[in-house]
Amino acid sequence: MKISFNHLQELFSEKLHIDEVSKKLYRLGHENEVEGNIIDIEITPNRGDCLSLYGISRDLGVFFKRKKDIDIYDSKLDHLEFDFLNNAKDDCPSIAFLLIEIDKIPSVYKPYLENYFLELEVNKNNFFTDVSNYLSYELGQPSHAYDSSEIGRKLELTKVSKKVEFETLIGKKIVLNESDLVFKKNNEIINLAGVMGGISSACNKKTKSAIVEFANFIPESIIGRSTSYDLNSEAAYKFERGVDPQLIEIAMRRFLKIVNDNADIVGVRYFHQNQNEFEKKSFKYDFNKIKEILGIDLTKENFKSYLKGLNFHISDKIIEIPSYRNDIENDNDIAEELARVIGYDNILSKEFSIPKKLIPEIKLENKIKSYLIDKGFYEVMNYPFNELGDSSSISIDNPLDSNKSFLRKSIKSSLIDNLLFNERRQKDLIKFFEISDVYEIDKDNNEIKQMKKLALIASGRRGKNYRDFNHYLNEEFLRNIFNDIDDTFFIEVQSIPRNILETKIKHPIFYAEMDISLVKKLFKGYQPNNLPNFKQINYIKPSEYPSISRDLSFQ
Repeated sequence: MKISFNHLQELFSEKLHIDEVSKKLYRLGHENEVEGNIIDIEITPNRGDCLSLYGISRDLGVFFKRKKDIDIYDSKLDHLEFDFLNNAKDDCPSIAFLLIEIDKIPSVYKPYLENYFLELEVNKNNFFTDVSNYLSYELGQPSHAYDSSEIGRKLELTKVSKKVEFETLIGKKIVLNESDLVFKKNNEIINLAGVMGGISSACNKKTKSAIVEFANFIPESIIGRSTSYDLNSEAAYKFERGVDPQLIEIAMRRFLKIVNDNADIVGVRYFHQNQNEFEKKSFKYDFNKIKEILGIDLTKENFKSYLKGLNFHISDKIIEIPSYRNDIENDNDIAEELARVIGYDNILSKEFSIPKKLIPEIKLENKIKSYLIDKGFYEVMNYPFNELGDSSSISIDNPLDSNKSFLRKSIKSSLIDNLLFNERRQKDLIKFFEISDVYEIDKDNNEIKQMKKLALIASGRRGKNYRDFNHYLNEEFLRNIFNDIDDTFFIEVQSIPRNILETKIKHPIFYAEMDISLVKKLFKGYQPNNLPNFKQINYIKPSEYPSISRDLSFQ
């Protein structure tokens, strides 16, 4: 995220120096680069509250003196008669609409708004969209401006019931999936909610009357949508990481202030619908435990001072969490906040010892891995999530990818994906294995059942030498993989048909999956010969000249 240092300075009452600000951002955990007057900051996924100019200033407020209030439009607002139906209240608990009419479209913006486009090299679009983009940059609250003549006074928020085509405001046509959250006008989809509006209701350079939407979408309802449809959406990026649920009122009035600074407002009315009263988060803290986590002798005065600088409210036993900090839950989180302010470099390190002996279970797994590697297999590690599930699958409430919202009951689909990925890159000999936990619900007692499995997949040529090059791996290869240890060990091998996969390759695929505990019994007395002996490894200085290899041909 790029911010202008000049814009940042406007939020502080003391003179800032860009190099010092950069150092303090690093201390707070925000990696950054400075180029001229622009600071490019890397924001971690759990800090959605920092995805704005104002959010960064809040974090820096623990070190520098901030101005208390942001300039907003404080005149009385009349109620907007708006027929809005929210059929997705759990996904969007709070939403507001602002009807704004201006006398004429400004040809030149005020310096602070004009500089946003110049310094950050952002393209102008139209007046209301430009204000919306600046507001998102400044406060972190996404908004969307509709041309009021195109949507009237009736709107519905709902979920798609079947696949349907939608044309975005950038002219890209996409096919929406069932359960996608959308805004509709008379059954016409005009906005993929929280991601991108549609071209039919978009503002243009002549728009003087707009209805602006300010919503609070929960992250789970937005996650994965922009990626699925390959849409570059700053709004989705922020909603996925969590937007302050208390920001709508301030954002709406700040939007009006920016409009009022740059144009004459002829009329303004607003509509606000809030499903749930916001409940402030708080918890009982343990000061001694926090000190123990940090490993330093922290005074109570500094403890309170640091947290006050980060906008936490503290009583004798309770810490009240700001509405925008959805990542704070307990003493560990508070200790991390304090460590950021104090600076990890200022916390003395302490020596600790790591046990040298591996537990027996890990030793056995390492033996299995070494054996399979010796047989030409490669280990893969996949995320434990699947796209498909059934009644015994465990669903994820907040998946990293909405297209993979179930815990795996089998490793099979993951290894098939690995195989196809490599085949598309001209790999004609594939032997993979994975050791991983799988999960399902035991229907008899309604409990989660966790099992560790070993899965193998093989396909392609037997080898790259002249004897094996024209011969392919068969079922016996996988069935007899452990014959060197026990030729009576039975492996059930499946043949995976190619006609159900997206591939043009013809040679067969073989797959086996088994309980790891059964395999471990084979390896209790096995001593691998390919484990490195670190005492015998010698290191030599690498050559300054590039390496070269040549093919040799014999007749």
